[in-house]
Formats: sequence, structure tokens, C-alpha cells
Amino acid sequence: MIIAIIGMFPAAMNTGVGSDVQRPLATVIVGGLISSLALTVLVTPLVYLLVAGKKVTEMEEDQEEM
Repeated sequence: MIIAIIGMFPAAMNTGVGSDVQRPLATVIVGGLISSLALTVLVTPLVYLLVAGKKVTEMEEDQEEM
């Protein structure tokens, strides 16, 4: 995914002929790739830890009651 961001970056920064059509699309693609990378790397593990952490504590409490 990082390679795709690096590959689209020149198109997003281009000022040459035809860039008036390519630049907005490339900017949107680069922004989407960066945001999806951030969500995948940061948010997904945090949500997993929150959900799995609650299940683990519930299981530990159940075992202590026995």
C-alpha cells in the first residue's frame, strides 16, 4: 500500500500538461490510501483489543467464580 501511495504521489503533485484532470483524482486516491492505511494499522488493533479484552476479563471472572 505504501508503494501505491509513493507511486501516485507524483501524479498528485504534477503541474504539467493534463494535470488539471489527473491531479484531483490522484489527490483523492492518495488521501484514501493514507486514511485506509492509518485505519488498518491503528484503529483495527485498538478495536480488537477493546473487544477481546472484555471477553478475556469476562472469562477470568467466570473462572474465579468456579
